[in-house]
Amino acid sequence: MSDFRMIIRAHGGPEQIEREEIAPTAPGAGEARVRQSAIGLNFIDTYHRTGLYPMTLPSGLGTEAAGVVEAVGEGVEGLKAGDRVAYAGGSPGSYATVRTLPADLLVPLPDTIDDQTAAAAMLKGMTAAYLIGPCAKIAAGQTVLVHAAAGGVGSILVQWLKAIGVTVIAHAGSAEKAAIATKLGAHHALSCPMDDLAARVRELTGGKGVEAVLDGVGKASWAASLASVATRGLLVTYGNASGPVPPIDALALSQTGSIFVTRPTLAHYARNAQERRDLAGALFAQIASGAVTIPVGQTFALADAGDAHRALESRSTTGSTLLLP
Repeated sequence: MSDFRMIIRAHGGPEQIEREEIAPTAPGAGEARVRQSAIGLNFIDTYHRTGLYPMTLPSGLGTEAAGVVEAVGEGVEGLKAGDRVAYAGGSPGSYATVRTLPADLLVPLPDTIDDQTAAAAMLKGMTAAYLIGPCAKIAAGQTVLVHAAAGGVGSILVQWLKAIGVTVIAHAGSAEKAAIATKLGAHHALSCPMDDLAARVRELTGGKGVEAVLDGVGKASWAASLASVATRGLLVTYGNASGPVPPIDALALSQTGSIFVTRPTLAHYARNAQERRDLAGALFAQIASGAVTIPVGQTFALADAGDAHRALESRSTTGSTLLLP
């Protein structure tokens, strides 16, 4: 079977994703070639496709995968042909059967992590790792609101937060997804309309609100998130599943309790190989301990990436979604 990748030549809907035949390339200095066995699907892929995050076209899609090193270029240390690896981040292009990329993006996989778990976990799990750790610095005893709690990142956040002693208020888009959040360990799982969410959060916290909100939904949840944060608490808006948040009124932050707002991205918390390996190591430790499991809700053939995007954008997926070459 010939090698191929999925690319876009114009921004737009899932129909813009097309197949392109490729040939494996020899890795240059500092590079490695990886034969990919599982590829992660993430909402950022749809942002690249639609042009919300503009790219030079034509372009590949995808920022996460796992596989086996086939060859390494000059100057690469600590990796060799045959090593199992995974990565998250870098330039889009993971929707491919084989890929040559900078070796310092690659994280060696321990025997305890299989390829599909790694591909399902790396971007979402490293996102959870930086949100909980260096970004929000969440600690035991706090109460945190997690949006889209049955989704890829949300399902990891719920489990991880519970494991470190945090009270988790989960919100999901349906009663069925709220039930999933309960099974994942959420102390309170809500599926109420966004207009009612802040009032419910205040009821559950004795009027105080939560120390932190972890919000990957964006526009649709912004007002509810803002109204749910405790005085001097933190609102982390890290995704745009419903579209980008509206312009921020700085005075509103004062009026709602002198709260802090940040719009982080993984790239700024995984700036080099050491930071990437630190985040991945924290994730692998949570998985190995059994505190975090990575539910793979659905898989698609790599050639059917357009269908996978349709499923993701229709909010019909749960857990992680994989593309299989």
